[in-house]
Amino acid sequence: MKPEKPKQLFLIGIFLAILLAEGVTHTTMDLMKNQRPVAADLFLQVPSQENLRNYEENLEEGSWLVQNLRPVMQVLRFAVLGDLGKKAVAGREGWLFYDLGIQYLTERSQPVRPGESTPDEVVEAIVSFRDRLAERGIHLLVVPAPGKASVYPEMLTARALNLDHPVNVRTLQLLEQLENEAIELVNLFDLYQSEKNKDSISGPNNLYLIQDTHWSPKGMEMAAEKVANRLQELGWVEKGNTDYGLKEVPLSRHGDVIRMTQIPGIDDWYEPETIQASQVVRKESGEIYADDPHSEILVLGDSFLRIYEHDEPGSGGFVAHLARDLGKPLTSIINDGGASTLVRQELYRKPEMLA
Repeated sequence: MKPEKPKQLFLIGIFLAILLAEGVTHTTMDLMKNQRPVAADLFLQVPSQENLRNYEENLEEGSWLVQNLRPVMQVLRFAVLGDLGKKAVAGREGWLFYDLGIQYLTERSQPVRPGESTPDEVVEAIVSFRDRLAERGIHLLVVPAPGKASVYPEMLTARALNLDHPVNVRTLQLLEQLENEAIELVNLFDLYQSEKNKDSISGPNNLYLIQDTHWSPKGMEMAAEKVANRLQELGWVEKGNTDYGLKEVPLSRHGDVIRMTQIPGIDDWYEPETIQASQVVRKESGEIYADDPHSEILVLGDSFLRIYEHDEPGSGGFVAHLARDLGKPLTSIINDGGASTLVRQELYRKPEMLA
């Protein structure tokens, strides 16, 4: 047994050196930059789960070793194991999904963390927003954009083929709560499921992009048409007389899920997705669609409204197609990932948009 002890001590020493190397390197780099070492945060903050989590994230993001070794390890893990990292999941037939969207569907409900809202609080906020708008004679129509994995779970895993129940139960419960509060909404989940029942084969009629988190031009155009019809059914909007046409624009692009991986050179591993978008133009002049700040209709949204509208081809997204279906220009506030908060904050700073 004695000959084994030096070997064990040597291995323990190597292991401890590896553990200490990161801390020593990080502290040295901080001091060389005349910055306070990140490790000092452990002693300057009250110990809590949130502070420890933030410390761990800051340590990882600011680590010199991590920043220099991560790209190499990402490429190796992807090339050998097909691992796309924390934010992306590879599905079937080349489909890519956003990890958080899958977690929302598959994980059990967790205790609400500080700063997060419960479903009841979400409903209360929407009801309050609706009521405050109603005081000014303004109607509110809520249009939740389905997550890609909730529409195409079978492209994530073959185990979801021929499911006889929805996978987005919590979202459907939230929609039911909103309906019970007399919130007017458009249920795109039902619309897309009905369309999928007509054409269940993955192909050019997909409602979502294969490499992206967002809807395809077809899925977006269906949503715009549904919303336009609902606005007119409610009697809130009359059809306008602006005659818009469509200009077909072919696009070739890598999706946002690929960019999320941050794997160096990953674009070379995936062919860009080819899609056919439609730019909205005025028939009489050929001018591309543009918002009218004085429009009676204000559209608020996130990146689902940005795609094709502010991105290529431009004036070819949800807002432009909704304007075409209604025969009149609209006005909009769009903010990536900030539709629930940042958009309303911008609206608060621009009260003239509700005049």
